[in-house]
Amino acid sequence: MSFSKAQDLIRLAQMAAARRSGVSLEDICDEFSVSHRTAQRMTDALVATFGNVVAEDGEDRKRRWCLRDTGLSRLQLRHETGAEALEIAARSAEAEGRLRHAKALADLRDGMLARVPARARIEADAEAVLMAMGQVTRPGPRVSVAPDILDAIIEALRGPFRLRVRYSQDTKKRILEPHGVLLGHRTYLAARDPAKADEVRNFRIDLIHEAETLNESFKLQDGFTIADYAAHAFGVWQDPAQFGEVIWRFRPDAAARAAGFQFHPRQTLEHQPDGSLIVRFHAAGWLEMVWHLYQWGDKVEVIAPAELRAMVEGYRRSDFAAMP
Repeated sequence: MSFSKAQDLIRLAQMAAARRSGVSLEDICDEFSVSHRTAQRMTDALVATFGNVVAEDGEDRKRRWCLRDTGLSRLQLRHETGAEALEIAARSAEAEGRLRHAKALADLRDGMLARVPARARIEADAEAVLMAMGQVTRPGPRVSVAPDILDAIIEALRGPFRLRVRYSQDTKKRILEPHGVLLGHRTYLAARDPAKADEVRNFRIDLIHEAETLNESFKLQDGFTIADYAAHAFGVWQDPAQFGEVIWRFRPDAAARAAGFQFHPRQTLEHQPDGSLIVRFHAAGWLEMVWHLYQWGDKVEVIAPAELRAMVEGYRRSDFAAMP
């Protein structure tokens, strides 16, 4: 049996154990994108491999296969929160195009529920919470990322291995050395292009049209961490020429609201005697700062840098009905 078929058999066993009513041939066809005959062969392999498989015909006259584990009667911890967390994480990964991670999280959830005797109650409780959270969405537009491109990048990060990509309007492919991924309203690949420069810079993943993981390893930039790299920007855009100290002053009537925000992971807050609030951090990305500052209207003043202050002046409105 090939590794891929063995993996599919394990996934099928997890499904048969995790679902109360078991799995039907139609379920297998949908899950594994196989024909009806292949689904029959998979159930034959399931019965031949596991000694605790039970096949039962339902009221709809469909046969379903269940995996019974007689050892599940031992004491189990409650898993409602775990099931909720894995499902939420899987949905987030799917929404971001990380289909490989979404599938892995779903498999973890199925595997966990397979070991729980009261899984019907746990699934019902988790579903109630998830339905209540279903209306929580991220505001604003997001750029779509092709799942196969993101899969190639994730595979390259594991090595780390070089990537051969066709980027933006390039007619020729280029070789990149990926160092990390920045998730945001746009998703960026932090990578080095050894043919052009030695520093790590951003590449918009939605502008990568082809990506191939190469069997060529490379050495990461000394001392590089994605957390430090991300901290150089206010949002996701990196511009070394703009990097420096940023100082904002929020008016007293906006200070309490602003104090509840993390504008930057390395910010400092200074409460002033007049009730105002000074926020300091070091970062680049003035345009993304301007986008955010506009929401505060005249409730915020840019003290530094001077270039950012000039971009904001003249656009600080006083008629917004609410603050962010």
